[in-house]
Amino acid sequence: MRAHLGDQLVIESPTTGAARRDGEIVGLHHEDGTPPYDVRWSDTDDVTLVFPGPDAHIRHLEQGRPVSMPEAQPGTGQAEAVSVAARPVGAVNPGDIGRRVGVERRRRGLSRKEAAGRARMSPDYLAYLEERPADPTLATLIRLADALGTTVAALRGGGVDLPPGQGHALLRPRLRDLSAEECRVLLSTHGVGRVAVTAPDGRPAVVPVNYEVVDDAIAFRTAPDSVVSAAAEREVAFEVDHVDEALSQGWSVLAVGPASVVTEPEAVRRLSRQAHSTPWAGGERDMWVSIRPTSLTGRRITPADQ
Repeated sequence: MRAHLGDQLVIESPTTGAARRDGEIVGLHHEDGTPPYDVRWSDTDDVTLVFPGPDAHIRHLEQGRPVSMPEAQPGTGQAEAVSVAARPVGAVNPGDIGRRVGVERRRRGLSRKEAAGRARMSPDYLAYLEERPADPTLATLIRLADALGTTVAALRGGGVDLPPGQGHALLRPRLRDLSAEECRVLLSTHGVGRVAVTAPDGRPAVVPVNYEVVDDAIAFRTAPDSVVSAAAEREVAFEVDHVDEALSQGWSVLAVGPASVVTEPEAVRRLSRQAHSTPWAGGERDMWVSIRPTSLTGRRITPADQ
């Protein structure tokens, strides 16, 4: 019996031959893939050290071809080849989970060892998830999302064209106001937020922008002829939020204050030098607008017992 990280260990009933229990192999103790294995059981999400018996076999999850695997026959010590259907050549795992996990991990400046420690999993298993098509359990994705400060939906890549918050509400939600300091922490250093302005034609508009927080001011780049450039020299509202689809909870922060164009050359150079990203919208967006909040409020939805 030989396995790779991410393969499935299946324990069958000796009487019916049906799967009695299964789990994902998340740790190997021998380089050649022979037992024992660290297995995360699908029914409990617990990880245990397993020495497979004659009622166990490996279900390989290799990409690109059918694979044969040895399955021990009770009482013989021999093996027979069992063909397992695998993903067709060129298939991409739904959501491309590994790529999204790697991007989020690097975005937060975490090594694989650090991220695996936060997610309570083996670094080797995290490497497997990032490098090969995989189908981790929901519990694994929840821990990864929590460790990387994102959501299960974001890691799966599902619903990217749908508005957030389509899950069910909590049974007993708690809505509480956030302090100004909590709001500053949630704004963090940068991200994507929304600016509410009155457009040149007099109509209200809400525009998403990439923003930076520098010296307690919210700054973003735009073009002089854009809709959001109307924010300059006016009082505006800026909103940022986060929704956790898996746990049906989240938060929002609203900053209100005067906006102004940054014209001092050294200040412009400093903002450009410290920017974490160029505007996702692309194009020439060299006008920096700074918002200095006079009001900072927010709310968070959590389970009532938290």
